[in-house]
Amino acid sequence: MTMFWIALLPILWLIIALSGLKMAAWKACPVALIISLLASVEFFGMPWEYTATAALEGTALACWPILLIITATIYTYHLSVHTKGMDIIKKMLTSVSSDKRMLILLIAFGFGGFLEGMAGFGTAVAIPASMLAGMGVTPVVSVSVCLIANFVPSAFGSIGIPIVTLSSVMGSNPAQIATFVALQLTILSLACPFLIVITAGGSLRALRGMVPVCLISGLSYALTQLFVSYFMGPELAGVAGALTTMAAIIACAKFFPPEESQFTASVPDSSEPIPARQGFMACLPFLLIFVFLLFTSKLFPLIYESLIMFQTSVLIYRGEGGSPYTFYWIATPGMIIFLAAFISGFVQKLSLLEMLGVLKKTIISLRATFITIITIIATAKVMGYSGMTTTIADMTVAATGTAYPFISAFIGSIGGFITGSATSTCILLGKLQMDAAIAIGASPTAQAWVAAANATGACAGKLIAPQSIAIGVAAIGAAGAGSESKLFSTTLKIYVPFIIMLGGIVYFGQALLQ
Repeated sequence: MTMFWIALLPILWLIIALSGLKMAAWKACPVALIISLLASVEFFGMPWEYTATAALEGTALACWPILLIITATIYTYHLSVHTKGMDIIKKMLTSVSSDKRMLILLIAFGFGGFLEGMAGFGTAVAIPASMLAGMGVTPVVSVSVCLIANFVPSAFGSIGIPIVTLSSVMGSNPAQIATFVALQLTILSLACPFLIVITAGGSLRALRGMVPVCLISGLSYALTQLFVSYFMGPELAGVAGALTTMAAIIACAKFFPPEESQFTASVPDSSEPIPARQGFMACLPFLLIFVFLLFTSKLFPLIYESLIMFQTSVLIYRGEGGSPYTFYWIATPGMIIFLAAFISGFVQKLSLLEMLGVLKKTIISLRATFITIITIIATAKVMGYSGMTTTIADMTVAATGTAYPFISAFIGSIGGFITGSATSTCILLGKLQMDAAIAIGASPTAQAWVAAANATGACAGKLIAPQSIAIGVAAIGAAGAGSESKLFSTTLKIYVPFIIMLGGIVYFGQALLQ
């Protein structure tokens, strides 16, 4: 039991520092890394040289691809602001609805879900939060709604990578896992639009006139995701769900327009139509991102396999269980997004010097985010390799016995909280979840159901993950300003009921599958 509490120390520190002490994430996360380093050496018997290389591997993962993607996405947004393209996009969105709640649903839940399905790695929080803040939505609210919206599509991010990874770890059918994940998320998919609107408006009164829109957008996402998962697998489930939802929200704006003047968005006047070419040029960076990510994904194996040839594998962690870390120099979303941004800049007649100037400002604005993400990913690697994460999970399994399915999503949320990534969580804890299901005598189908909870739990963990919060505050330019603590307090209130609901869904669901 002592080892369990020692293993929990980095997590407990982050909870206390972010929620209790109101400490900025870029200050709290390095302390968590130091705690994990000391605990791994002093209590888990990890040699210092192994501990150092574990932290170094985490640093490499943080820089490539995570920080690369974050920098690329935020740079794309800043470039769009520089070219005044974002003003045009805001005006185009106003033509859909002048109601701030409708626009928040469209951008955070619809467009954000699309970005998560295509790229993942923070894009679904960074870009929509930037857009909302630029439209006059309070910065902290902008990030809060994007974090809530990102809960649902996270398991299907980056063309279904988390679920593909989990199924490969388990040796199971990706379509089965994807279907189980979609089923577990159904109720929460329905709840998300309502929570987004309530958070955006600050109270239940914000739902006035929005109930049909929230219900239709939630249903369209949940049903599309479930349908595509069952018949096609995980790769396009998130993208299809998001596109269907965006279409549903736009239709609702036309047929069920809310009439609450207090929620009128402060965006440019949309009375004059925008020329088609002007609108196209404004959207060009995002259209190119979509096209490039789609055609360089696994859905087009010839292109994908050609690009992944440009790689370098390096053995960084020197201890037992270490494997070469592969740097994909072209076939990574960050490079694809940068390519789309620069091409769109040249098309829009920007000079290379102008674009590099915007990039410099972007990098300077992300300094606190770099510190946060590097240290939190390094912490995750040290905890994983030293056995700290496994100790937490093993003790939980031993304490719960046959009731384990009830807390399987919670175990996944620990991984999501530590790493900020559903993919990393599936790598870290996927096999453990399956082994636990086997240990309690679950049938093969129930084993897959319990393992799927690792992915859905990771989505919940991302709500409160320091990495996710850091990405959001970086997007709104509020890193280190105390916004992290406010966001953590807000999302924690949603995380707790969500994880309890998931526990009930997984527990009673596995009983039906036995």
